[in-house]
This record gives sequence, C-alpha cells and structure tokens, in this order.
Amino acid sequence: MFVSILHADADSFFASVDQRDDPSLRGRPVIVGGGVVLAASYEAKAFGVRTAMGGRQALRLCPSAVIVRPRMSAYTEASRALYAVFEDVAPAVEGLSIDEAFLDARGWDAVEIATRVRREVRERVGLPVTVGIARTKFLAKVASGVAKPDGLLLVPPGRELAFLHPLPVERVWGVGDVTAAKLHSWGVATVGQLAASDPAALDLLLGRAASRQLHALANNRDPRVVRPRRRRRSVGAQHALGRRPRSAEELDADLIALVERVTRRLRDAHRVGRTVTLRMRFADFRRATRSRTLRHATAQTNAVLDACRVLLAESSALIEQRGLTLIGIAVSNLQDDLPSQLCLPFDANDTALLDAALDEIRERFGSKAVTRGVLLGRSALEMPLLPD
Repeated sequence: MFVSILHADADSFFASVDQRDDPSLRGRPVIVGGGVVLAASYEAKAFGVRTAMGGRQALRLCPSAVIVRPRMSAYTEASRALYAVFEDVAPAVEGLSIDEAFLDARGWDAVEIATRVRREVRERVGLPVTVGIARTKFLAKVASGVAKPDGLLLVPPGRELAFLHPLPVERVWGVGDVTAAKLHSWGVATVGQLAASDPAALDLLLGRAASRQLHALANNRDPRVVRPRRRRRSVGAQHALGRRPRSAEELDADLIALVERVTRRLRDAHRVGRTVTLRMRFADFRRATRSRTLRHATAQTNAVLDACRVLLAESSALIEQRGLTLIGIAVSNLQDDLPSQLCLPFDANDTALLDAALDEIRERFGSKAVTRGVLLGRSALEMPLLPD
C-alpha cells in the first residue's frame, strides 16, 4: 500500500447548496450573484459562464440561467458540515478553502476512504464532492480536477507521468492566464512539454523561483505532506468605501459592522485577543495603521468597538486631509478563551451576556436574524471562511 493523499473538492459549492435547498433549481443553469458571478452550476458552466465574470456577459452566454442571491450563512453552515465529514473520516485534514481539503490516507485503503467521504458528504450534507487520489498533493489536486463533476479518480504509482503529461499546461498548480500565455508563446502547451523544457530557458521566461517550482510539479516532484492548519494569529475584516466622502455617522456604522463581524468570529472560535488594529487606505493610495493593546483579552463587541473608535478619532485629521477609501480592523495577540475571562469586564458583565444572547439567536435563526438599528439596510457580503 503506497502513501496516499486525497484532494476532496465540493462541486460548484455555492450553486450546489442552492440547488440542494431549492429543488426547482436542480438540473438548471444557476448563477450565484448578480453584478459579478460568485459561482455557477455545471449546467451554467457548460455555456462558458465562469466565476468572477460580469453578470451581463454571463447572461449573454446563458440567457436561460437562473440568478440567485448569495446566502452566505447557508454556505457557511454547509462548509462546517463538509469539514465535519472530513474530520470524522480522515486521520489528518488540511483545509485549502471552505469547500476543499487535502486528506491524509496514510496506512489506509485510499479508495475506501474516498468512497466513504463521497457517500457521507452526499448523505449528511446533501452535496456532490469529487476526490482525487495520488502520492503527491499536486497530483491529487489535478486528479480531482480531471474527475469533476462528482467523480473519483485514483492515479496509481507507475502511471503518474503517463496520466499527467498529456494534460494542458494550465492544469499545473500556479499556471494562470499570464503564465499560460508566456508558455504557449514559447511552444509549451502540455504538462509533458513543460516537464521536458530546459530549466535555464524557463528561468529566463518565468523567473527562477517560478520556473523551478513549475518544472518540479510538471515532473510530479512535490514533497509536501498533509499538515493540519495552524490556528490564526489574528482575526480581521475590511470594507472598501469607494471615493465618496463619508460622514462621521457613516464611518461609525462601517466600524460597527466590521467589529461585530470580527468579534462574532472570535467567539465562535472560543478565542480572545488583546491588540486591536485599525487599518486605513486613503484616496492617494497611501496607507496607515494604528494599534491599541487592551488591559484584558476580550471578544466583547463593545470593548473592541470602543478601542476602534478611539483609534479612528485619533486619525480624523488624516482622514479629513486624504480621504478614506478602505477601512479594516483586526484583533491579534490571541489566546484561548477561559471561563474566568468571561467575567473580566472591559465593559461590564451584561455586555458579555448580551453578546452571548445575540450569538445564540444568530445560531438558531441565521446571521441576519438580529442586528443593530444603525446597520439596517446594509447589504455587505460576508464571505464564508475556514474554521479557526
């Protein structure tokens, strides 16, 4: 039995969740998002619709597509359920994004593990997932890409280069549109041609670091092992404001929305932090950062908000002079939350209780079930994230 790595990837994740939850969408081309395509079902992809494409262009390609509004809370819940299956089935899991991960099948029957993952994701989450199996991370990811949608593909030892080399060079991890265009102009269209290329000539074309990495992958040299992600060192969020001047009240509302998002994530991860950082980008593209270290670590919304308001007030002259186009906050210097710290008020104990009550309501009825009055009518998207 050889050392096996699995790459599990949910198919058209956002669109698949919407098709799961609305039977009328199944089998139909679905586009998530209006102005910009956030995701497309395979039925829409068949017409050439792709992620990040403009909505008008997508509808020109696929006039019969159904446009659905993104439901981030549903995608977050589906991601958590997906990872619960991964963690239950595999000895080690390395998350790549909310809908894909590497699984370590060392010492196990890899095909049996992959079959179980696909079956349990279908039964417990209600979604299709594709799994690629190989001896390297790179080849496992390529295999899952080839097997999509809703497939399973094992690349056995001894057949690895025979499988890999006929594929388009775009299959190599790290070959995007710009790099692919350079390689095509040089006569390199397949992975095999890249593998056979002169490394020195590749250095001149792509730069030494990129060329050596791509040449190694094209020859299936990838020594990386599956490593569970380390916990985050900070939790943050940001909001692009555009160039329109904002009133003090509007900026405060932006700040509240960011702080609520960050402190909810801290509490969900059972973590607290001491250092609050405010990040700003101005109309002249210059940036500034301000930080404040608190006396006690906290995940209380009002405590972090008070610190951010002080930092924003200290930067008011700079904002007035340069114009603010982006605002972000982060909480760092993190540690695990402890029961005793719940009673360390930065505000007062009733603030912590209020946060807990609001979190419970959102957990039961969705993230939009309750919000501050000042945030009513705001429609900023909160993209799902990997769990801490």
